[in-house]
Amino acid sequence: MPKRIQHVLLDIDGTLVDSNDAHAHAWVQAMAAYGHWVPFDKVRPLIGMGADKILPELLALSPDSAEGQQIRARRKTIFLSEYLPNLHPFPMARYLLRRMHEHGLKLVVATSADPDELQHLLRVIGPDVQDLFEQQISAKDVQHSKPDPDLVYAALQRTGAQPAASVMIGDTVYDVEAAAQVEVKTIAFRCGGWSDDHLQGAIAIYDGPADLLAHYQESPLVQGI
Repeated sequence: MPKRIQHVLLDIDGTLVDSNDAHAHAWVQAMAAYGHWVPFDKVRPLIGMGADKILPELLALSPDSAEGQQIRARRKTIFLSEYLPNLHPFPMARYLLRRMHEHGLKLVVATSADPDELQHLLRVIGPDVQDLFEQQISAKDVQHSKPDPDLVYAALQRTGAQPAASVMIGDTVYDVEAAAQVEVKTIAFRCGGWSDDHLQGAIAIYDGPADLLAHYQESPLVQGI
């Protein structure tokens, strides 16, 4: 018999907010400012990871080194000043959150974003979504970003959620891999730019928040996992 879902762990970038390209552009500009010319197409597939993964992967550079910290700071400044003001939520993202909350599901943010960036992103979704989340797990709460399982594990520990009664909603293969390592299943969205082949470990794949909301009653959120 399917297990009823009680907790929903939510990625934000690329899942609820159309921000993946913006993050990639900000990384490209920040690295270029320090003499590292990395093409957008090489950065874009890594969005969904945190700086602890991106800088070593692209530049073989520790994110905690002096230069690593400078690049990270520049990326944040560029993202917040140049890109954030033009970001939009994916269609029906706010209404999906409300539907899940009204359904009695406990919502938990599990994102690699820094806490201050997260608050800006939540305001992009809507001014009233903050109170819909039971907990917000961000980069400051863990040592390693996705696809390491730290964020998902921290969300389970903080809330007391059981893996078998929880589901991750994300947009990248990194979300699927991170959740699987702690035996949490994933509902994936295509809106972040990943193909079904990459997301095949998910139990269900939708175009984005609007698609899941349109098929809510038939989804694992209602039917169980």
